[in-house]
Amino acid sequence: MPIFCNFAAAGAPWGAPSPSPTGAKQGVGAEQSCIMLMSMTGFGKAIAEAGAKKICVEIKSLNSKQMDLNVRMPYSFREHELQLRAFVGHAVERGKVDLTVSVESNAGTADTPSARLNVPALECYKQQIKEAAETLGIGEPTDWYSVLLRFPDAISTATPELADDNEAAALEKATADAVEALRAHRRAEGLELEKFFASRINDLSELLRQIEPFEQERVPKIRQRIEENLGKLNLPDYDKGRLEQEMIFYIEKLDVNEEKQRLGKHLAYFIETMEAPTPGQGKKLGFIAQEMGREINTLGSKSNHAEMQAIVVRMKDLLEQIKEQVLNVL
Repeated sequence: MPIFCNFAAAGAPWGAPSPSPTGAKQGVGAEQSCIMLMSMTGFGKAIAEAGAKKICVEIKSLNSKQMDLNVRMPYSFREHELQLRAFVGHAVERGKVDLTVSVESNAGTADTPSARLNVPALECYKQQIKEAAETLGIGEPTDWYSVLLRFPDAISTATPELADDNEAAALEKATADAVEALRAHRRAEGLELEKFFASRINDLSELLRQIEPFEQERVPKIRQRIEENLGKLNLPDYDKGRLEQEMIFYIEKLDVNEEKQRLGKHLAYFIETMEAPTPGQGKKLGFIAQEMGREINTLGSKSNHAEMQAIVVRMKDLLEQIKEQVLNVL
């Protein structure tokens, strides 16, 4: 019975870690209990031996909106591809993943190829071509290889043997080890992303604080500009009380206190989500970044002040950097 059936019988994904006798979590489960951010970019490689063969598994992942797994493996392991896909999909979760399985002998040579030259057939074809050339009075081919290898049965293909239980177990171990190496790489990338996001969020918070003094001086300037424009019109007597009401209404429409409060909450929520001990925060961080963008855009449209608009431009630049890197978060 193939060794992979043991995992199916236990009701667990192929290669999933089993609980320890003390009840403590191991492997992927233990990592998820303390994980913060993980990148979708990573690489892992592992080798396991089975008799005279070495089973090598390489796995590479890039960012993607969903799980996109491409598997390349020898025919002898094809019966285990579905279990392998289920295990890798469960462990990797999301990303564009390329997984390659190769087999070598311990002597360093590649696994015996299933395709072989059909030498008896080639000899027969060569003899017939010589006889035909002599009969027709034409010269023999100068490049025998290109002529002979065009015949359909010049190469015979034997169906390779399927992997035995030892080789299947080696494939399982190499795949599990390669996935763990990939996750370690992803975690290291995630730590760098955490530092990047923390720095950019801190910069955004500082820019948000820099808006306040300009906001205080903005209202008197707006009022002064309106009064100067009215004076240039040389209007007859007008209702100054009504003008004051309209001016208050206009200035209230330019108030950005609500936008500042919401943006501040979004910045804090971004950090809270980033530091949460749960996997798969990438999409949520993307949604938070979208909300941050809405508030920053509203700040820009309401600012009506050169210095405030310059700060908003810097905010937008920082936010674009965040959005670009959020796409790489698992």
